[in-house]
Amino acid sequence: MNLEHDPTTPEHIVRRDFVKQLAAAGAASLLAGEPRSLSAAEHGFKQPEATADSCILIWMGGGMAAPDTFDPKRYSPFESGLEVSSMLSTFPAIDTTVDNIKICEGLEKIGQVMDRATLIRSAVQPDLGSILHSRHQYHWHTGYVPPQTVACPHLGAWMAKVLGPKNPVIPPFINIGQRLEGVGEKEELKAFTTAGFFGSEFGPMNLPYPEQASQSVQPPKGMTAGRFSNRHKLFKELVKSGPLKERASDYQQESMVRSLENAYRLLSSKDREAFDIELEPKESREIYDTGRFGRGCLLAKRLVESGARFVEVTTEYVPFLHWDTHNSGHDTVARMHSEMDRPIAQLILDLEASELLDRTLVIIASEFSRDALIEGRPGSKANDQATFKVDKITEKKHYGLHRHFTGGTSVVMFGGGVKKGFLYGKTADERPLIAVENPVSVTDLHATIMTAMGISPKTAYDIEGRPFYVTEDGKGKPVTDIFA
Repeated sequence: MNLEHDPTTPEHIVRRDFVKQLAAAGAASLLAGEPRSLSAAEHGFKQPEATADSCILIWMGGGMAAPDTFDPKRYSPFESGLEVSSMLSTFPAIDTTVDNIKICEGLEKIGQVMDRATLIRSAVQPDLGSILHSRHQYHWHTGYVPPQTVACPHLGAWMAKVLGPKNPVIPPFINIGQRLEGVGEKEELKAFTTAGFFGSEFGPMNLPYPEQASQSVQPPKGMTAGRFSNRHKLFKELVKSGPLKERASDYQQESMVRSLENAYRLLSSKDREAFDIELEPKESREIYDTGRFGRGCLLAKRLVESGARFVEVTTEYVPFLHWDTHNSGHDTVARMHSEMDRPIAQLILDLEASELLDRTLVIIASEFSRDALIEGRPGSKANDQATFKVDKITEKKHYGLHRHFTGGTSVVMFGGGVKKGFLYGKTADERPLIAVENPVSVTDLHATIMTAMGISPKTAYDIEGRPFYVTEDGKGKPVTDIFA
């Protein structure tokens, strides 16, 4: 029996089985040899001309409700006795700098920069049976529905591998704001926050606390240069002769050594100052500082200015926190608005001021949307995971969009060659709020992102005797209408 797709299987069993399969794929990838790049001649493609040199993914982990952010619908204010079936948006719509684009109250600053953006309102996700955040996040970040027989590379790892670093000192793939220890579903998070079979050198530099990032690029306090150099040599010897020698292929061992070399080069470089947000003017720090996420946006700005290739900044996924609104949805989203609005808008303005926006693709995305009634999408047999199952609202904690919805999600893109002030796709005005115009799958969204970065959706590497593509089976088709 496939536990992943049986809607009658308890969620904790589905999650446990999922983790086991991910762990098995990860262990197998350690033994994989060097992936061989398959040429355009072998697969009949050519790399597109890049419209972006860098990418910032602003990840709203936990399920950002499109009707309460970038796709407002009919607004129902809170009142005791409100029928849940009539609740579509819990925030009113506001004007933006684009006549035909409205977004939700609380995002006024972002509204002022929507004339630099393309707003896709018709992103859709597959029905994976059991709607686990970790499964959908793995799918979104890698392009592949788990579990797979190999550890799939994160899209940032693809960019690091295919394009290489912009600045040889700055890691090409940096992940800001997500703890991989001490949080729920940590093993699932680790499974896609990786370079997979590409090897350690293409994996992320993880910086869960942006205010502490500068400490991550300095030798331990009090350590002399000579002692630091000796420790570096010992680490390399340990990789080649320690426990990994029997558990990893020669390629994977050498990849780990190269990742250590890259880290040593960064710690010895003046470019490490890019990781210190305290070097930013006080006025700038205050604009960004709405919390850890806002400080992460400031760090992303500094890193892209210094030549980072791919940076992910997350509001952080922790079960039942932040965007994972299983109760008190409206109040939680109001808090998330206040944390995201100013930093995201300022990031766009600062990249524009430094003349980097045109060549930096900034993406705001989440694993799925939310609805007050529907779990999954119409016709889905997914288990309803809402905490409160009431017909009428009697308490403020009932007010909000508490169910996972995969039928229509918003994605916002700035810079990187996309059109300015452009609206693409549409969802229905009344429930079910499914995509009714120009639906965009995860596969095609990845194809669009990779095309902007100058990577063909058919790009592939041979791993263990079979081709593995940057978009699933190489079938991703970019949404060319959004490019200027």
